[in-house]
Amino acid sequence: MSSAAPKLLDQALALSEEERLTLASELIASVDGPADGGWDDAWQAELLRREQAAAARAEPAPEWSAVRARILAKLAAR
Repeated sequence: MSSAAPKLLDQALALSEEERLTLASELIASVDGPADGGWDDAWQAELLRREQAAAARAEPAPEWSAVRARILAKLAAR
């Protein structure tokens, strides 16, 4: 690391959290290369696929009347 880097780091650490996050994002973007045009669409499709898969595995919530009946039956058995 050059002698300027530790000084910059100290200055960066003195920034607010929001400013540090913005700075970090900009620094990463500067070495990350050009943006992939299809990246957002691919992630949206993957998120939708995962959401649908999770929804397919989830059990439907019982109706309130069925829950109430089970609670009342347990209370009556006491």
